Amino acid sequence: MNFKSIRKTLILVILFFLPVIFLLFLYPSKHNYNTLDIVKGDILETSAFATEDRETISLENNLTVLGFFGSNPMDKATAALNLKELIYDKFKGFKRFQILILIPNGNESQVKLLKQELLKYDALKYWHFVYGDQQDIVRIFNSLKAREDLDKNFGTNQVFIIDKERNQRGRIDDRTEREIEKEEEVYALSAYNCIEVSEIKNKMSEDMRILFTEYRQKRKGTFDSSTRRAEDLKSKDEQN
Repeated sequence: MNFKSIRKTLILVILFFLPVIFLLFLYPSKHNYNTLDIVKGDILETSAFATEDRETISLENNLTVLGFFGSNPMDKATAALNLKELIYDKFKGFKRFQILILIPNGNESQVKLLKQELLKYDALKYWHFVYGDQQDIVRIFNSLKAREDLDKNFGTNQVFIIDKERNQRGRIDDRTEREIEKEEEVYALSAYNCIEVSEIKNKMSEDMRILFTEYRQKRKGTFDSSTRRAEDLKSKDEQN
């Protein structure tokens, strides 16, 4: 083999392996990232509620978006459509994902009308409406960290992310980078307003993605996080 052939082969080998070596340097041995914060633990189970078919739907072992549509659920049609388009349609294929909406007893007819609106676009296989007493709705709502109270119909446009261990997830510090630079006061994001499209599309969608990544890594045995959420939660509670 002459010098030109050797040189040509060497150049080809370098051109082939150089990008591979570069990617290996960029790829971390472990993926460290801040998981979605636990903003409140021990959320009450929904065992007192049932679907029209008398089926109970659990929070335990499911990744749940929990909502309260009250005794006039059609009033929440805009919130429901935003939630379906921006969250349900995006995550309905993920394992153990569900949307669970609590409704006071006696409002099945209005839920039927709301379902007709939602069913124009897709089946609701992982979306459940369950019914129960008003006091049980208040009891579960009070176990959550909310940004505003239930309205007079026991409903709200807020929804909540609940993990498999019945922890409420969100952001202990929801400040923007600019607000952090200005050292503005820390504020949390514990619930998501379905009327605010930007909040659902940008913040909630991203938070759901982070949570699913966490559980996927746990299943694979590769989960490793540098999050300080437990200490942050403790210090946040102490401040309050």
